[in-house]
Amino acid sequence: MSWRCELTGKTRQIGHKVSHSNRKTKRRFMPNLLNVTLLSDALGRSVRLRVSANALKTVDHRGGLDAFLLKAKDSELSPRALELKRAVAKKRKAA
Repeated sequence: MSWRCELTGKTRQIGHKVSHSNRKTKRRFMPNLLNVTLLSDALGRSVRLRVSANALKTVDHRGGLDAFLLKAKDSELSPRALELKRAVAKKRKAA
């Protein structure tokens, strides 16, 4: 399992750990990933995703998973989230 948010595409970043003597060694900054179950109103079912805490706040701010997916860029979404986006758009268009 990769350290990548399925909704925002956030991944690990690389930087330096800097000691008191200013010696620099490589380190990784990992995103705060959570396994969550989100409810899709259009599909009428729950979906398990691995998302960052930041993405979870954004989903809540935008008004739910469906609104977030429809507004998100395709390049940022994981393949699973992209399938969900297409399914939600299809259901919305049919309704």
